[in-house]
Amino acid sequence: MRSGNLIIALGSLNADLTVHCERLPEPGETVPGHDFAVLPGGKSANQAVAAARLGAAVSLIGAVGEDAYGQMMLDAVAAAGVDVTHVRRVPGGTGVALISVDARGENSIIISAGANAAMVPGMIRPELFEGTGVLCLCLEIPVGTVLAAAQTARAAGVLVLLNFSPSPGNADAAAAQAVLGVTDVLLVNEHEAMDLLGYDPAKDWSEAHLGFRRLGVDRVVVTLGPGGSVVLDSGLGAPERVPAHSVSSAGAVDTTGAGDAFTGTVASVLADGGDLLAAAQRAAVVSALSVTKPGAQSSYPDAQEVAAAVEKLAEESGA
Repeated sequence: MRSGNLIIALGSLNADLTVHCERLPEPGETVPGHDFAVLPGGKSANQAVAAARLGAAVSLIGAVGEDAYGQMMLDAVAAAGVDVTHVRRVPGGTGVALISVDARGENSIIISAGANAAMVPGMIRPELFEGTGVLCLCLEIPVGTVLAAAQTARAAGVLVLLNFSPSPGNADAAAAQAVLGVTDVLLVNEHEAMDLLGYDPAKDWSEAHLGFRRLGVDRVVVTLGPGGSVVLDSGLGAPERVPAHSVSSAGAVDTTGAGDAFTGTVASVLADGGDLLAAAQRAAVVSALSVTKPGAQSSYPDAQEVAAAVEKLAEESGA
């Protein structure tokens, strides 16, 4: 049984160094850019902010450096209503992400771990998870630490939600496989799903569900970008397709952090007692809203904005 409805996001905080350009450069090519900005980011920080903006109680566990970026991250996340008591400041620099965004809103990202690498298994203690309903994890910190957190939370009766991103290298493959064995809900995009299964899951979603179950996870959401998402859950009886939503005629401005908005929303619905299909449906709206504004955390809607978008979509579908 879960001991509470608190969400813990355990993992990365990064400063997003973002520049916009007409198109992303080819290898060896230089292209002109514009609108450079330094914004708060990192998958775990993003997921925490997304959930908090929807009204969830959220605590973030991570590490930042003793630099200006670290203070920026703490201030931004705390301002969104996230508890940052367990974010450590460590010697050195905060993690950074170098992000290029093209005219279509698509992005290219390179991450330097910085302080995120200081997240070690010894930091994981059972008392951290008291009153917690959902533990939200990603792979932007050492995989051994992710595994320790998942095992400890699972033993405490906490639901473990894993965003399997970014895909781990060969050196971390065994630990990543072990994390899947203690994961309750898995979120992956179509490329990550293909890496895990070794084939295109869209060819047969029922077969893909069996493949994920062989890896140790029964409840899975595979996001498909403009194609929406697919929910795989034995409780549903069959794969369920969730359509993507378009909430702006102008299209996507910036897709940075859209996947994190999706993950944070799923965490918030599950922590509130909702089922996985309802979580994916709500997350489709939140992630669609997030791409209409630049940046990651700065683009995330609050509960009122989501309610207005849902009402508008309902009116349009009934017209």
